[in-house]
Amino acid sequence: MSAEQKAKAKGEQVAGAVKKTAGEAVGNESMRVKGEAEQTKGDARAAKEKGKDALRP
Repeated sequence: MSAEQKAKAKGEQVAGAVKKTAGEAVGNESMRVKGEAEQTKGDARAAKEKGKDALRP
């Protein structure tokens, strides 16, 4: 399950970065903010998985 969550986190990070960049390129503030939020969600998920890995023996 951990690998699945790590992949999901990476997907969210990449999708968020793409939305953020596209929003900046076309001047769409809403898209940029949504991209940042999605990227942050992916970052949080990745951090959670790293923490879980650190606690495993």
